Amino acid sequence: MASVTTRRAALSRGSSGLAVAVVLALAAALASPARLGAAADGSRGGSPDWHVVSVSKLLPSAACSTAATAASNSSAALSVVHRHGPCSPLLARAGGAPSHAEILDRDQDRVDSIHRRASGGAASRINPARASKGLSLPAHSGVSLGTGNYVVSVGLGTPRKDFAVVFDTGSDLSWVQCKPCGDCYEQQDPLFDPSQSSTYASVPCGDAHCRGLDSSTCASGNKCRYEVVYGDQSQTDGNLVRDTLTLGSSQSSDAIQGFVFGCGDDDSGLFGKADGLVGLGRAKVSLASQAAAKYGAGFSYCLPSSNGAAGYLSLGAAAPSNARFTAMVARRDTPSFYYLDLVGIKVGGRTVKVSQAVYAAPGTVIDSGTVITRLPDTAYRAVRAAFVRAMGGRYKRAPALSILDTCYDFTGHTTVQIPSVALAFAGGATVALDFSGVLYVAKVSQACLAFASNGDDTSIGILGNTQQKTFAVVYDVANQKIGFGAKACT
Repeated sequence: MASVTTRRAALSRGSSGLAVAVVLALAAALASPARLGAAADGSRGGSPDWHVVSVSKLLPSAACSTAATAASNSSAALSVVHRHGPCSPLLARAGGAPSHAEILDRDQDRVDSIHRRASGGAASRINPARASKGLSLPAHSGVSLGTGNYVVSVGLGTPRKDFAVVFDTGSDLSWVQCKPCGDCYEQQDPLFDPSQSSTYASVPCGDAHCRGLDSSTCASGNKCRYEVVYGDQSQTDGNLVRDTLTLGSSQSSDAIQGFVFGCGDDDSGLFGKADGLVGLGRAKVSLASQAAAKYGAGFSYCLPSSNGAAGYLSLGAAAPSNARFTAMVARRDTPSFYYLDLVGIKVGGRTVKVSQAVYAAPGTVIDSGTVITRLPDTAYRAVRAAFVRAMGGRYKRAPALSILDTCYDFTGHTTVQIPSVALAFAGGATVALDFSGVLYVAKVSQACLAFASNGDDTSIGILGNTQQKTFAVVYDVANQKIGFGAKACT
């Protein structure tokens, strides 16, 4: 009997020891970085809540890899490239790309100007120096162009002459520099010469497009004059004109007859030697509005994940079958902007606990020219905390980069694991960002969470172009909705 009792006691002690070991192992697993998103390299590859990415793919390519786009009966498509990437026709002209700190600092300038416009602080004004020339110029304030914009090539005039222009959903008026020019900044291409185009015409002062400017003024000969003053004090002014706009390549092109644009003859500022700008805002004078009769009220674009690749800009609201839509919100105080309702954010598959009212109070603009998404401060702090928890302790922290305060050093790693980030919009549309929309990578030793705080909870949120990468972003103006279709370009 004693031996049986002894064996039972030993078994009991063994079972207790095993139970303790199991509990300790489970506790360690729950508390470990792996549980919070720091599993061993490669172990999260099959999870939709994680991106496992080769470090080499985080860095921009030095070579240009363009993707073909095709025009159809319902739309006209243009190739889109980043203005500082190897595919850009502007890179060599501008003497190389600016530093990441410069890009982000200029991005903050653009955000500040959007906030001023949204708060009513960018009222129309006349530039005194230009008014002293004897012309009372119209003042049409625009947001700062920044340095993170994308570029398309368009043709103007008959015969066609090609120009590399920035496209911008935050601007309305399209313009190029023209001959004769009294004061123009340097650009590589020859200036547009109206005298060489058989389809060129001035826009008279009584035209609806002229009257639709913030203010309009007649010059001699009943010619409408315009002025745009951007948030960084760059500016352009000249005659409002009409001519043929040609879209697509010379082999496969489509044209908009009588396209209204600005023919700049007095321009200055930080345009990076771009030949001009194509505005895709909501005003009557924008390309999107002028093209609506031919292609339908809307447009879409896809911004590539790498600066060395190409995306597209397409007129017309055709959407991929996988697109998810949310309502396009109109606001009278800033009618040119495209608003949508951001209602929540997930990090690593888990909803970040932030009241929807935090997002709703200021509203959210989607913008092609802002690089980094801006969130209300309360939301940003919560998203940042969730991201840091998920990243765990696997990677060394790196110094902040301009407006980006949450950075990591991936030196010595061949692959990295990044928690997914998904944006939830009103109506049930959830957009799981590409990995290129989660991190802004300056170098392997400095990869930063690609979100920033507005510094308060009252300034408008902005969905920037980094988070839009690889999506078909569809602006269906006719049906007042905005859609996102994943993996539309690489």
